Amino acid sequence: MHYLSRFPLYRAIVMLLAAAVLACSQYVSVLAMPLDTQPTFVFVDPLEKVLPDRSYFPDTPAEMHVCKGEHAGFQFVLLHDKDMSACTVRVEIKDAKGTTAAFQTQTGFVGYVHVGRSVPVRGYDQLFSPSGYYPDPIMELPTRDVPARTPQPIWLTVPIPANTAAGTYTGQITVSGNTDGKPFSRSKSFTMVVHPVTLGAQKLWVTNWSFFGEGQVSLLNGGKKVEPYSKAYWETMRLSARAMKMFRQNVVLVSPLHLMDFSLKNDTYTFDFAKFDTMATIFMDEGAIGRLEGGHIGGRVGTWETPFVVGVPEKKDGKIIFTNKPIDDASAQKFYRQYFPALVAHLKAKKLLSAYMQHLADEPIPSNTTSYIAIAKFVKSIAPELRIIEACHSKDVGETIDVWVPQLNFFHEDSTFYQEQRKKVGKEVWFYTCLAPQGNYANRFIEQPLIKARLLHWINYRFGAVGYLHWGWNAWSENPFGETSGVIPELGNFMPAGDAWIVYPAPGKIWSSIRMEAMRDGIVDYELLTMLTKKFPDRAQEMARQVVYRLDWYDTDIQTFRAKRKELLELLSER
Repeated sequence: MHYLSRFPLYRAIVMLLAAAVLACSQYVSVLAMPLDTQPTFVFVDPLEKVLPDRSYFPDTPAEMHVCKGEHAGFQFVLLHDKDMSACTVRVEIKDAKGTTAAFQTQTGFVGYVHVGRSVPVRGYDQLFSPSGYYPDPIMELPTRDVPARTPQPIWLTVPIPANTAAGTYTGQITVSGNTDGKPFSRSKSFTMVVHPVTLGAQKLWVTNWSFFGEGQVSLLNGGKKVEPYSKAYWETMRLSARAMKMFRQNVVLVSPLHLMDFSLKNDTYTFDFAKFDTMATIFMDEGAIGRLEGGHIGGRVGTWETPFVVGVPEKKDGKIIFTNKPIDDASAQKFYRQYFPALVAHLKAKKLLSAYMQHLADEPIPSNTTSYIAIAKFVKSIAPELRIIEACHSKDVGETIDVWVPQLNFFHEDSTFYQEQRKKVGKEVWFYTCLAPQGNYANRFIEQPLIKARLLHWINYRFGAVGYLHWGWNAWSENPFGETSGVIPELGNFMPAGDAWIVYPAPGKIWSSIRMEAMRDGIVDYELLTMLTKKFPDRAQEMARQVVYRLDWYDTDIQTFRAKRKELLELLSER
């Protein structure tokens, strides 16, 4: 007999220890196994920016409330601890009866871009990415390889046609690919509630200035140079026009001064506006023009504080070059006394005069308002029919501006003045943002919470500004998918990430960004709030006030915003 049998207590202890060791060995083996051999695939609200360092994703229902005539946006995130290759996306949507619905869905993989220079004046809610990379471009690629432990946001946009039947639609998005030498497939369901509300004609004026220099055009042509004003060149204009229409941009910056040709004989100018006509026609044909902004005729003579001068064209070696002259210069007056009457006559002949607005010199400040007023008064004296529009830092330019576009912080500081201006006959007030204002103000910087790009147009509604302007639609660098910040050496100033462009180039196509999607949704919000004003004016104003407290202070909680948006649609749905 074993000696342990003579000591029952010892025997019991040994048996318990053995059981504990066995249990621990099993527990360790469980820990050594991956918790999920399949990639994670979850819904994340599209107003959240998924930074590349993020790893925690609580699973939440994917539901969006929309009206007829807008776009439903969803964001899903794919994540795995192993590399994934050849990832593809498939979407199917069914109506309440289970019948497949014919929505023209659009999907894209959200890319990460670098921010090397952070915004100098930080807001209280500015995002911080330890890696320096932030999500922005929506790349419409057929497949995508995803590195291990890197979240891959997948964007889904569903255009809702105006004739869509109201009701609940259920969809499924499936991502497939390969990992660890084996195929995988993950699916996620989503819901669209289409309310019985149809979006009306757009009333908000929105412009993001486009640029079509050699660099911008070549990026849309696979890096190959395009001959200016060739057939291929005009096709790139059409790409931009279609994209602008898609994203509810309805004002286009076109410069007849820099697109015209001229001849001079015996001090008499003859003007040819054929290239201007071609450009304007392309944007009108694609539905991107509600109004035209005529490009600036002048600028500063030197540094930021110096007076404004105007460009006077002359021909050298068959090319037109512009020489800067003060407006009281004889050659400047001779040219513009003939140019503006000719332009007005041409706009009238093309039935474009009522849609046309003329920029003179960008961003007048107190130190150069005198020179700005001189230019404006001269132009008004020879072309009184032209409306003048200007992005301005100073309100002290007399009664020379018809469409005031103060920078958002100046709109804030001088709000009483601008509220009075918008009550005057023939006057409009917009606002604009660019590399400023920073801090807590809404803008479209990459480092800001995405909801702030959307709230720009709640600001429009809340404070009665009927338009929004930004200078950077596509002022792309050589590699817009790389570094997104920059420097302005002349001003000793940073170009915040995302300031210079909000769309991205691809061969033969313009890709959206998550900021552009947020802005488009904000434009729709403005229109819905305007519609609600006709029905429940007090409710509309109070709803906007609860989202936008001040011009520099907002409720940016996403769940609260979604509840407000749903309430807005429900109020509009009431009979």
